[in-house]
Amino acid sequence: MRRAAAVTRMAATEEMRQASAAAAATVTEASASAAPPAGSRWARVWPAALRWIPTSTERIIAAEKRLLSVLKTGYVQEQVNIGSAPPGSKVRWFRSSSDEPRFINTVTFDSKENAPTLVMVHGYGASQGFFFRNFDALASRFRVIAIDQLGWGGSSRPDFTCKSTEETEAWFIDSLEEWRKAKNLSNFILLGHSFGGYVAAKYALQHPEHVQHLILVGSAGFSSETDHSSEWLTKFRATWKGMLVNQLWESNFTPQRIVRGLGPWGPDLVRRYTTARFGSYSTGELLTEHESGLLTDYIYHTLAAKASGELCLKYIFSLGAFARKPLLQSASDWKVPTTFIYGHDDWMKYQGAQQARKDMKVPCEIIRVPQGGHFVFIDNPSGFHSAVFYACRKFLSGDAEEGLSLPDGLISA
Repeated sequence: MRRAAAVTRMAATEEMRQASAAAAATVTEASASAAPPAGSRWARVWPAALRWIPTSTERIIAAEKRLLSVLKTGYVQEQVNIGSAPPGSKVRWFRSSSDEPRFINTVTFDSKENAPTLVMVHGYGASQGFFFRNFDALASRFRVIAIDQLGWGGSSRPDFTCKSTEETEAWFIDSLEEWRKAKNLSNFILLGHSFGGYVAAKYALQHPEHVQHLILVGSAGFSSETDHSSEWLTKFRATWKGMLVNQLWESNFTPQRIVRGLGPWGPDLVRRYTTARFGSYSTGELLTEHESGLLTDYIYHTLAAKASGELCLKYIFSLGAFARKPLLQSASDWKVPTTFIYGHDDWMKYQGAQQARKDMKVPCEIIRVPQGGHFVFIDNPSGFHSAVFYACRKFLSGDAEEGLSLPDGLISA
């Protein structure tokens, strides 16, 4: 059970680090085929108590509403239609057995008139509800829009048939662009966490005319395996366990498969993870019992639903969270001012941002937030909010405050 729990820690956006435990759950996957797939017609009519995987799209949205019920700020939830394919795209990123329209699950918090728009993109194994501790504070100064990326959370989960890194990047970048068009957005601040930071950066590289400022929180994807020689990874791959895990990785065995394979025992496994990661292993502000329960329920439903966007893993990263097309290679092409935010104890190292900054030709700041890990926005929400407000000071208060010093407690790297 401890091996399975280790993999689930990776599933909640500490994306790739715990991959060595993936082998433990291989046998459980076969059992999942006995139940109707989540989100299918049979799943909707089949009694939840009798399903092997007790979830559905409807239950994802219901769990989202329960989680966001802790907020004081009102919001609008909608399924934004992005069509069945982007016009003129040469990449079949929507390829599926049907041509039905796709939807991006979106929540919008309207702030005061003329407030800047902040678009928030979640990381791997996550969805927009992970920002539940931040919406109230951020909505006091921004029009906040948070999305579930295509294939995640409450968004459409089309069959994932991408066969290359280029196709996989297009899946996320093009769907984000079609969502932008549907929402009629032109100038906005784009914030991405972890894998969402990788997507946000790639989007800004292709569509810089729409992004006023880029905020990358614990962003993945800056260095490749060849750029960063890792002694522990080399030694691990030389062992039989390492060879097995690497084979599982290359066969696209995702952590979510374990949660599905455990069926009705999946929710308890997720509960153990949230209790540990945001409780005993937290470096910051602990979740309340109520928050922990709501987040656990939400995470389970988003992980256990139909596999779709999660299958990007092997095409974007090699084992060890090394990017196959690292952002460092594009640093000199950066056209959008950028702020990097890292938790002090983030396993994604800020040195990658420092290296990228050397080649960037646009303004770039790196901020470290104390008492925070990879989920710094959950661990230390007030510190995270201070960092975001500081990064966006030009848009929030005008040019007069551009020279303000870094808020107390934050560290410039």
